[in-house]
Amino acid sequence: MAAAREELLKDLEEVKELLVKVTRKRLRDVLLTEKHKLELEIKNQPLPKPKDAVEEEKSSLGGYTVKINNYGWDQSDKFIKIYISLNGVQKLPAENVQVNFTERSFDLLVKNLNGKNYTMTFNNLLKPISVEGSSRKIKTDTVLVMCRKKREEKWDCLTQVEKESKEKEKAAYDTSDPSEGLMNLLKKMYAEGDDEMKRTINKAWVESREKQSKGDIPMDI
Repeated sequence: MAAAREELLKDLEEVKELLVKVTRKRLRDVLLTEKHKLELEIKNQPLPKPKDAVEEEKSSLGGYTVKINNYGWDQSDKFIKIYISLNGVQKLPAENVQVNFTERSFDLLVKNLNGKNYTMTFNNLLKPISVEGSSRKIKTDTVLVMCRKKREEKWDCLTQVEKESKEKEKAAYDTSDPSEGLMNLLKKMYAEGDDEMKRTINKAWVESREKQSKGDIPMDI
């Protein structure tokens, strides 16, 4: 989680450096769009907890913690519904099942279920949700997380990562490495641009790479 945030911050810094150098309006508009997208993604990333707080939380839980990977999901016009199966969860005190929501994420913590703690984290939900309108329900052997949609529309998938993965399968120039998103954007602009745009991209890219050249490989375009 921390590593993903760090990569996003690096991409944002690189876009800002490119913006300082470009003069072409079309190139600047595309980079501004990318900058806004990165800033939004960073904003929706949960901030890393201080080490002391993490250690305190672990010690207060007791037992050991299991990461939940299996779930089912469904949707209605108003809600995204995530179903997590946990045997005997209905026997726990209500305060032992906690869900924290943000506009694009949620964290589930189930404490002291049969001597274990269970966690699940969803980051970068496909679309914004209403924090106030979201909730959780405890059913027999199941926790139901109800994410209230901000707009009543159908979601094609649950997270932005799933959406991007599907798009990459269709796009011939994309790769399976998410860190190459900015590279692919610039490659596409370079391929479709005129001579002046190509010169601008080349110059900006080289100068940007020289500043942070610590083993980085220049983009081959």
